[in-house]
Amino acid sequence: MINRRKSKQISVGKVKVGGDAPISVQSMCNTDTRDVDATLNQIGELASAGCEIIRLAVLNKDAAAAVKYIVQKSPIPVVADIHFDYRLALSCIENGVHGLRINPGNIGKREHTVKVVEAAKSHNIPIRIGINAGSLEKEFEQQDIPLYEKMVLSALRHVEILEDLNFYDTKISLKSSDVLTTIEAYRLISKKVDYPLHLGVTEAGTLKSGLIKSSIGLGTLLSEGIGDTIRVSLTENPVEEVNAGFGILKSLNLRKRGINFISCPTCGRTQIDLISLAKQVEERFKNLDLPITIAVMGCPVNGPGEAKHADFGIAGAIKEGYIFKKGEIIARVPESDLINSLENIIMESYSSVK
Repeated sequence: MINRRKSKQISVGKVKVGGDAPISVQSMCNTDTRDVDATLNQIGELASAGCEIIRLAVLNKDAAAAVKYIVQKSPIPVVADIHFDYRLALSCIENGVHGLRINPGNIGKREHTVKVVEAAKSHNIPIRIGINAGSLEKEFEQQDIPLYEKMVLSALRHVEILEDLNFYDTKISLKSSDVLTTIEAYRLISKKVDYPLHLGVTEAGTLKSGLIKSSIGLGTLLSEGIGDTIRVSLTENPVEEVNAGFGILKSLNLRKRGINFISCPTCGRTQIDLISLAKQVEERFKNLDLPITIAVMGCPVNGPGEAKHADFGIAGAIKEGYIFKKGEIIARVPESDLINSLENIIMESYSSVK
């Protein structure tokens, strides 16, 4: 059982972040925000995959204007990602955005910061302070201390700016492409403030390398109770970020969405195309949102017993397989019919496992 860090709770649209709220999964569109249709199409795909908060890059006034129409039709809360230009932040607030990602110390004169903060207050919009290891202010970058400490000092400076303006509707992220730096930064900030934390390993890489880095970084922190919302940053279709996010949370029993899928590694006892079979089963049931475990095992000798905690499963044999339920074999099926038969059995048993 993971004891989560106690944090204050904020709202991003209808999604609660922090406190006792479930850890939410976020992503970011890679479309041109000015292209409203393309952006809404991608948001729809991400929402269908389970994404709960979406972030958009707002690079110019045309993108800020497009936010108005995107927010009106988006099924999930929209956060505007803005760098330096306070006018874009003000425009997005007026256009109904549900949150801002903007560092208050980086938008110029104090009067500009005051304008953004006052507008965010009046519209009940939270601000995410987003610290990135690769773009620290010079005053911190030049200090002779570990990088993660520099990141935390930068975050605390931005927090102080907001608190001086009586703004507390804040969440914080401290991202680095280095996993250990990311972990230490979040550990340290979690002891300094009670604001909710948005976790992520930035620039993690492509699907394979990115999943490894993110799983280690986010998994370590989440297992320590640190983190209130997450994004798995991948050089990939953003839908994969959402899938990975829920996978990480599910592996730690922090969220339940979709099935729990397990499969054994191949070995010399395997006499069926286990790799292909496992991929097909995972693909067939990826959208089945039932609180069940499905197993694909390589042989009928050990498979059902080793996966007896699974609700349903397949154990491979020579050109056929056995379908089992709670460790008990209930059907012997030709290899070509295994997946369809498994699906039929699961659907027939749905009422008993719902």
